[in-house]
Amino acid sequence: MGALHQGHLALIRQAVQENHHVYVSIYVNPTQFGVNEDFNSYPQTLETDLVKLRRLASNFWNDNSPGQITAVFTPTTRDMYPGVKPSSEIDGPGSFVTITPLSSILEGASRPVFFRGVATVCMKLFNIVQPDRVYFGQKDIQQTYVIQRMVDDFHINTQIRVVPTVREESDGLAMSSRNVYLGERRRKVATVLIRALRAVRTAFINGETRRDLLMAAAQKVISEELEKQEALPPQARAMFEVDYFSLADPLSLKELNNVVPGHGAVLSGAIKMLPIEELQVGEDTGTGNGQTMVRLIDNLRLEQVTSILKRSQSRARSPPVSGMNE
Repeated sequence: MGALHQGHLALIRQAVQENHHVYVSIYVNPTQFGVNEDFNSYPQTLETDLVKLRRLASNFWNDNSPGQITAVFTPTTRDMYPGVKPSSEIDGPGSFVTITPLSSILEGASRPVFFRGVATVCMKLFNIVQPDRVYFGQKDIQQTYVIQRMVDDFHINTQIRVVPTVREESDGLAMSSRNVYLGERRRKVATVLIRALRAVRTAFINGETRRDLLMAAAQKVISEELEKQEALPPQARAMFEVDYFSLADPLSLKELNNVVPGHGAVLSGAIKMLPIEELQVGEDTGTGNGQTMVRLIDNLRLEQVTSILKRSQSRARSPPVSGMNE
């Protein structure tokens, strides 16, 4: 979708390590935005993106990387939707790919046309480029499930590769093109999402598996931050709303009442950072002057943490092996 950040570049770096030719597509797809969503204000920075890609391609060349960026595909909407003008209405006209029930839960419940648009544009891109592998970030985890289901159900000869979420080093915020809207004040509060997810992860590592007690750990973080912001005057606070928190089966994304150790779960959530109520003179309010509602998503895989913990414990009990690098 463009507005490239380090998360996008990480996908390209991974692709270059695993393929001789890498094709990068940049296209802001209108059909994955609802009627009242932020399509018109979504950051579109094609020229800046191309500069980043040229620099990255030069680095690959100089480093003798296994692969190279062969082409950048920047289609127009007329190219991608040559027939009926695409609609963002739920029952609007157009040729669409729908993947149910995966597309109607979590993100799909909040954004009814989102995954229809994502599946449709990915199907079109796969047909045009015919890639051996495609690369997605874990931050949009439900998207990876929807696309994997589409590839399986329609017998598309493409492998789906999922690359770990890239985060800001300073505060753990997942990188997103929409972060440019946050500004300093809202950005500090936006970390409540990853802090809540990490609180659940900590409870899980400590042996808790029941849904109600795991989610209570997230709710505690959320409630404390909300109370803190509500106590501040309008010119100092940044308010937010929780869209959802999910503790789901890692195979089906169906909600879990208990997490089975060894099977694990996908823990995900979404919040909405609300517009700033009162601006301060000279304040960094981000793109849109702090008046754009910013919806943020994030997730953690709980089974990854347990396996890491087990490996760590195993290493602690085992003698060192000479000549091994980790």
